[in-house]
Amino acid sequence: MSRFMRAIRPGLHWLSLACLYLAGIGVVLMTLIIGWQVFGRYVLNDTPSWSEPLSLQLMSWFILLGAAVGVRESVHLGLDIVRYNMAPRVQRLMDLVSLGLICGFGGAMSYYGTQLAMGTWTARIPVLGWPGGIDFIPLIVGGALISIFALERFIDTFIAPVAAMSDEVAKAEVH
Repeated sequence: MSRFMRAIRPGLHWLSLACLYLAGIGVVLMTLIIGWQVFGRYVLNDTPSWSEPLSLQLMSWFILLGAAVGVRESVHLGLDIVRYNMAPRVQRLMDLVSLGLICGFGGAMSYYGTQLAMGTWTARIPVLGWPGGIDFIPLIVGGALISIFALERFIDTFIAPVAAMSDEVAKAEVH
């Protein structure tokens, strides 16, 4: 299993990096679009009607892509004070339960996002003219990425020896 993980890790790294850059581009584009909306409203006295739905679409993408990267990099919110006061074996079990739940949650996001997209595909987003189901594509993709990255961390935690985990705890206490 560790061989398999070493083989796919570079691909997952590049996928995570692509998600991070796409999220960053989304933030910049949304800022430009909202800037144009404000300029149009207050200077030109002609608010562009497409700016708000498009910026909301971009926000969905950068939030969910960023959340997936956060899962992979383990920078999501957590309550670590309880975990750090446990024995290494208990910490490992807590990590496995947590990552398993995150993986399941991401899978549920994808599954139910797909159901929502299929159910609203025939509707139209009025100003953009896009199918209504487009709104749920970020949920589907983000959920799948969250599951993939959580599964990667789950497998890494599962195959890591407990002794290595206690070494990591000792290093963390020194810093």
